[in-house]
Amino acid sequence: MTSSNQKITVLGGGAFGTSMAHLLAKKGLAVSLWAREKDVVDEINQKKKNTRFLKGADLCSFSAFNDVAISIKDSSFLLFAIPCQFLGPFLKAHKDLLPKKAIIVNLAKGVEIDSLQTPSQIFSSVLGKNVLSRYASVSGPTFSKELYQEMPSGAAVASQSIDTAKKVQQTLSQKFFRLYTVDDLLGVELGGALKNVMALGVGIADGLGFGLNTRAGLVTRCLHEMTELGVAMGAKPRTFSGLSGVGDLILTCTGDLSRNRQVGLRIGKGEKIKDIIKSMDHVAEGVSTAKAAYQLKEKHRTEMPNAEHVYKILYENMSPQDALMSVLSRNLKEEFSS
Repeated sequence: MTSSNQKITVLGGGAFGTSMAHLLAKKGLAVSLWAREKDVVDEINQKKKNTRFLKGADLCSFSAFNDVAISIKDSSFLLFAIPCQFLGPFLKAHKDLLPKKAIIVNLAKGVEIDSLQTPSQIFSSVLGKNVLSRYASVSGPTFSKELYQEMPSGAAVASQSIDTAKKVQQTLSQKFFRLYTVDDLLGVELGGALKNVMALGVGIADGLGFGLNTRAGLVTRCLHEMTELGVAMGAKPRTFSGLSGVGDLILTCTGDLSRNRQVGLRIGKGEKIKDIIKSMDHVAEGVSTAKAAYQLKEKHRTEMPNAEHVYKILYENMSPQDALMSVLSRNLKEEFSS
């Protein structure tokens, strides 16, 4: 279903971007990758490795570049694997270079702090609303390491255009990577963003030493919070029961490959967030998204106690122990009340 002469450019040389470039090149497609780090580009080109972001991986043959214009020239698909907080500035700096007819696929998960915009809203505000006819967002329970290892995985591809969603589905899908089309772009992007905040909270609880009962109950209530905010913002409730909702939530809250879960574990064990961030090479999107989630829940008057207390731990210096007691001491209520 996919023409082998289509060129795909992956923008972002982190773990997920590198994994996608490798898998698509292995599929037989023409692939280039842009990364801002010169050492990453040099190592990919010279040694077919990216030890900074994807340790232990032997990469297929594809070219990496520091120059955006060279990397995207003649591309039919642009896959954006740029962290959400850097996406807007990147687009503003390079919007005149982007091919006017290329399909745009966002792979990053988050909400921009300053504007409270999801990725599709960022693209629309910078490139114009017409870009959404050729825009799709891919989100789901997909650790980059396991994708590289070709472990069976699934994800959702959402777009306002069913034709665009199907083209992305056909191009990115492989025998071990199954994509499902979804017509709820906002819901898919919110699920991918909010689950990172929830993974911080579940990680904190695990770091405090609580057990499986606590984890299961917390994950369930986190899903409720995600759905409530999503519906308040105009998303469809069923989206949160799919791969980009509960699927990604379970993976990120319980899988030890999750950067957000690992940050939460370290906070629960007593480390300070500023020290944790300094020690990390990778971006934990949930840290910034926690502020955006708190602002969104205030704006839409949605009750989100778990997200609220993650925010207070990160930004108001509340102790994890005090946050836990605050959540548990709330008035009793019906399970499915808003």
